[in-house]
Amino acid sequence: MLTVDEGKTAVRLARRALAHYMGAREPLALEGLPAVFSQKRGVFVTLHEGGELRGCIGYPQPVLPLGRAIVDSAINAGFRDPRFPGLRPGELQRIEIEVTILTKPEAYTGPKRSLPERIQVGRDGLIISKGPFSGLLLPQVAVEWGFDPLEFLGQTCIKAGLPADAWLDEETQIEHFEAQIFAEVAPEREVFEKSFTESPCGT
Repeated sequence: MLTVDEGKTAVRLARRALAHYMGAREPLALEGLPAVFSQKRGVFVTLHEGGELRGCIGYPQPVLPLGRAIVDSAINAGFRDPRFPGLRPGELQRIEIEVTILTKPEAYTGPKRSLPERIQVGRDGLIISKGPFSGLLLPQVAVEWGFDPLEFLGQTCIKAGLPADAWLDEETQIEHFEAQIFAEVAPEREVFEKSFTESPCGT
C-alpha cells in the first residue's frame, strides 16, 4: 500500500511525464523518487477531460518498477490510446489525472456460478481471458457505471470481446485484484485517495 504522500507523488509524476513528453517527445528521466517507486507494481493511468474519459492505459501485471510503469502508462494514455487522438498543446491544463495502483492479480477458484456472490463492487477489479481474448475493468468502473457483480462480470467479458456470459465457461480464466486510486480533484489541483468500499471508475 502507498501512503497518501506517495500517491500524490504518483499523480504528479504522471502529469510531469505527460508535460515532458509533449515537449520533448521522449520519456521523463526518473530521479529522487521514494523507494516504493522502485518496486514492480501493476498500474493504470486514466485521463478525464470535462468529466469524460480521455485515455486509459496501463500494466495489469507487476512487470516494471512503479515509477517507470507510471511514466509509460501516462504517455500511452495521453498519446497512444487508440480510442482517442493524442493530447494537443494546451489541452493538458484541462486534463484530470488518476493513477490506479494494482495488487497482483489472483485467479478465482471454485464453482463459476458462485462468482457473483464473491465479487465486492468497489473493491475488486476483474481480468477475464479466454484463448486470445482478454479484458480488464478497474474496480472504480463498476461503481461509476452502477454495475452489480453480475453486470460487472458480463461487461468485463464484453470488454474482452467475448459474450456476456462467457465467464461461466470452464475454459475462461477470471482473475481479480484490488487497487489504490489517487486522483486530482481538478486539473493540476490537490490529489486525494478515492475509496469506494466505504461509500459506494474505463479502461
